[in-house]
Amino acid sequence: MKLPYFLLYILASLLPISILAQTKSFHNLSKYEKYWAIWHPFASVKLKNHQAEMYAVYKEVKQQKQLDTFENGGKLDAFRHTFAMAYFSKFVKAKKLRKLGRAHEKANYQQFLNHLLDEDGELSDSLSSVMDLKNNDIALSLANEVKKLSVEEIKQKIIGLIKAGCVFIIKRNAQGLYVNCNNQIIPSEKLKGIWNVPKCLIKSDN
Repeated sequence: MKLPYFLLYILASLLPISILAQTKSFHNLSKYEKYWAIWHPFASVKLKNHQAEMYAVYKEVKQQKQLDTFENGGKLDAFRHTFAMAYFSKFVKAKKLRKLGRAHEKANYQQFLNHLLDEDGELSDSLSSVMDLKNNDIALSLANEVKKLSVEEIKQKIIGLIKAGCVFIIKRNAQGLYVNCNNQIIPSEKLKGIWNVPKCLIKSDN
C-alpha cells in the first residue's frame, strides 16, 4: 500500500527523527527508519518533541565524564542507547521503540555494506549491533517504572545500572584497544571492513 505523495510530504516535514542523534532529516534516514516513521507518525512526532532534551542529557554525561569516553562500544555508548530508549518510553510504547531500534540497526548494517561510518564515526559491526539491541531491551524493560520518574532520575538510574554491570559494553584493555575474550589485542586488519568481528561483549562493571 503506497501513501499519497501529499501525506509523505507532510510526514517528511514533521519527522526529523533519530533516537540516537541530535538531528537527522527525514531525507537522510534509512529506508528502515523511514518506514517506521511513516507507519508510526504520532510516535515519531513525540520523539521529535523530546529529542533535544534526550540529547542534552547525553551531552551532559559526556562532558562531565561521568562514565568513560568511548562513544563506540563503551559505557558512554551504552548510556546513549539505554537512556534514550528508557527516556522515550515515557512517551512512546516500548513495542514501537523496539521496532525502531531494530530498524536503526538494520540501517547500520546497510551503512556497513556501503562503507559508511555510523553515528559514532566508525564502521558498524556485528557485535556493536548485538550490544545495542541488548541494551535497548534492558532499557525498555524499565518502561513502566520510568513513566513515574523525572529526567534526572532516569539519568541516574541508567548510570547506576551501568556501574552495577547490568548493561553490555565491548571489551577493551587499559590502553583502550579492543581485545578478544582472551584479552588478546585484536589486530586492526581483523576489524576494518569486517562485519563479524572477534570482539568480546561483557557486562558494564568490567
